[in-house]
Amino acid sequence: MSLNYIRNFYEGCLRPPTVIGQFHTLFFGSVRMFFLGVLGFAVYGNEALHFSCDPDRRELNLYCYNQFRPITPQVFWALQLVTVLVPGAVFHLYAACKNIDQEEILERPLYTVFYIISVLLRIILEVIAFWLQSHLFGFQVHPLFMCEASALEKTFNVTKCMVPEHFEKTIFLSAMYTFTVITILLCIAEIFEILCRRLGYLNNQ
Repeated sequence: MSLNYIRNFYEGCLRPPTVIGQFHTLFFGSVRMFFLGVLGFAVYGNEALHFSCDPDRRELNLYCYNQFRPITPQVFWALQLVTVLVPGAVFHLYAACKNIDQEEILERPLYTVFYIISVLLRIILEVIAFWLQSHLFGFQVHPLFMCEASALEKTFNVTKCMVPEHFEKTIFLSAMYTFTVITILLCIAEIFEILCRRLGYLNNQ
C-alpha cells in the first residue's frame, strides 16, 4: 500500500492535471534547476576566494564578503526552488493518500479548489522570493563594493572591495529574475486553464 502511495505521489508531481502545469514541471522546472545547478556554480562557485579588498588581508576580505553577501545566491535560489515546490508537493501527497486520480482533480469542485490554492501559494512564494532577491542582491552587480569595516579595525573605516566577474553575475541575476517572472505567469495561466476546463465540465453536465 505504501509503495502505491509513493507511486501516486511521484506521478502526481511529474504529471499535474493541467497542460501548463506539466510544461512547468517537466520543461521549465528542469531548465531552471539545470541553470542554477550548473551555471550557478560556474558563476558564483569561487566568488569568496576572488573577492578582494584594499588592503588585501584575509580577515578583511572575509568580513567584507559577509557584508556584501549576507546569504550566498546559490543557497537563496536553492531555498526558493524547494519552498516553491512545497505547496504542490503537499497537495499531491494528499491526493496520493486519498487515492485521487489526476483526472478527478478537475472534475470534483473540492479537489479543484485545493489545487488552485496550491497554485496561488506558489505564486505568493515566488513574489516573496522576487522581493527578497531584489533587496538582497539588487538588479545589478557593481564592480566595486564599499565596505564599512570600522568594527573590524579603526584604521580601515570604509574600504573598497573588488567584485569578481560582476558583468557575468548581472546577466545571471537578470536570468533568475526572468525565471521567477515566467514561473508566476505560468501559474496564472494554469489557474485560467483550470477555470476554463472546470467550466467545460459544468457545461457538459
